[in-house]
Amino acid sequence: MRAQQPAAPRDTSFTVHSALVKARKQFPEISVARPPKPDNVRSRLALTYCTLPTGRELKLDVFYPKARRKQRFPAVLIVHGGGWRSGDRLQHAPLAEQLAARGYVAVTAEYRLSTEAKYPAAVQDLKTAIRWLRANARRLPVDTARVAVWGFSAGGQLAALIGTTNGEKLFETPPYASHSSSVQAVVDADGILAFIHPESGEGDDRKATSAATHWFGSPKTESAELWQQASALSHISAHTPPFLFINSGVERMHAGRDDFRRQLEAFGIYSEVQHFPGAPHPFVFFNPWFTPTLEYTVNFLDRMFKAQ
Repeated sequence: MRAQQPAAPRDTSFTVHSALVKARKQFPEISVARPPKPDNVRSRLALTYCTLPTGRELKLDVFYPKARRKQRFPAVLIVHGGGWRSGDRLQHAPLAEQLAARGYVAVTAEYRLSTEAKYPAAVQDLKTAIRWLRANARRLPVDTARVAVWGFSAGGQLAALIGTTNGEKLFETPPYASHSSSVQAVVDADGILAFIHPESGEGDDRKATSAATHWFGSPKTESAELWQQASALSHISAHTPPFLFINSGVERMHAGRDDFRRQLEAFGIYSEVQHFPGAPHPFVFFNPWFTPTLEYTVNFLDRMFKAQ
C-alpha cells in the first residue's frame, strides 16, 4: 500500500482574518459573521472523499439537518476561494451550518491548489466530491436529483465551470464513475466567468506572476486556448443549469457575467443577480453582508429545488 503523502505546503496568504484587516481600512464597522451553530444541525467532519495515486487524501465536511428516517434533502457543495492557491474549506463552515438549518445538506470540500497541481485538477477534484456525495446518499440524507454548487471568488469561477461542464469527459476522473457529477443549480459569489474578456483583470503578470498564471502553469499569451477552456462562458448550452450571481462592488470579480446571462436567456435558462454596491470582494464572510447572502442563496435554491 502506498504511504499517505502530505499535501503541498499550504499558502496561507488568504484567510478570513487577513481579508478582514484589509477590508476594515475602507469599512471599519464590519465584523466577521459567526452565527451560533443551529441546534437542528448535525455534522460529519474530515471525511475522505478521494485518495490520490500519491496516497494523499482529500477531505470534506458535511452539515445536514436532523431529520426523520428516510427524509432526503437537496445538497450544496461549497467551494472556497483564495486565488486557486490559498484558502480553506473551513472558511465556509458558518454558511454550511446555516444552509443545513434551512433544509440542505451542505458540504465544504478541499481541492488541490496550484501549489500542488495545475488546472484542471481542482475541477476534477470537486466533480469527484459531487460523485462521492451521490455514492454516499444512503448514509447521508441527500436527494441525488437535487444538487447545487456554491462558490466564492476562485471558488465561484470553479462553481460556474462545474455547472457549465456537466458530463464533459475532460473533467471526469475514475472515482465513483457510476455516479453523476452533474449539478442542477449554481450560485456564483464574485467568481469570474471568462479569463480572456475585456472585463477580466486575470493574467496581468507585469508586476508579479498572477494567481491565474500560477494555476494554469503558463501565461495567457502562451496558452490562450487553455484559459478559454477554463472559462464558463465558453461552455454554455441548453443543458446549463440556472444561476444566481451574488456580487460585490468590485467589477472585475464578475467579468463576463452580463454576456453569460445573455446566452442563458437565449436558451431560456433562469438567472438572477444580487448586488452589494460598494461592498468589498470578501463580503461573504462579514456582517452586514453575510445574512443577506445567505437569504439570497436560500431563496434561489428553494425556488429551484423545493417547489419541485
